[in-house]
Amino acid sequence: MGVINGAPGPGAVLTYSWLAGRVRALPPSCGPVRLVAVDGPGGSGKTTFAGRLGRELGARVVHSDDFPVAWDDPVSWFGLLETQVLAPLERGEAGRFRRWDWPRGEYDGPVTVPPDPVLVVEGVSTARRSAAGLIALAVWVEAPRELRLRRALARDGEEYRAQWETWVRAEDTFFAADGTRSRADLLVDGDPRVPHDPEKEFVLR
Repeated sequence: MGVINGAPGPGAVLTYSWLAGRVRALPPSCGPVRLVAVDGPGGSGKTTFAGRLGRELGARVVHSDDFPVAWDDPVSWFGLLETQVLAPLERGEAGRFRRWDWPRGEYDGPVTVPPDPVLVVEGVSTARRSAAGLIALAVWVEAPRELRLRRALARDGEEYRAQWETWVRAEDTFFAADGTRSRADLLVDGDPRVPHDPEKEFVLR
């Protein structure tokens, strides 16, 4: 929680520039890398937040969607991230994985993840308890369940409602057992009602 010492409380507006400065000041956590984990339930706004923070940091962003993920098991993909990316980085070596091509349903070309000063990883379970020792900053993004489902169906189509309901039950079970939210360094509102510039600013939960 040290990264946000002195920060305002819920509803406060902070800039990605401010957060990037805090991240750069943190000690490396995964070998020479400062690992930022952006976690939270599906449809909460993790991808958007991670992309904007990564852009401000000039850092690579690795997404859970870069890996195959089952509807009834939204967390096991992390094993691939751990063995193919995080373990090499912890040794000071480049990680390598093959990105999953969702439209084609097969692996695409290889991706190299060098041991840069900062890496942002985004997806359900990225800030899991078992990886806490590798994480410099854990961010939790949340939004109301009904809104998350609407966002998901707007993206994937109404025909995926049953799959998304299965996904939500599975991630709820994982988060309850793991206690992910309670360990986050930063709680972010994925449905803010506070006036702000979303390209440059975010709102605390």
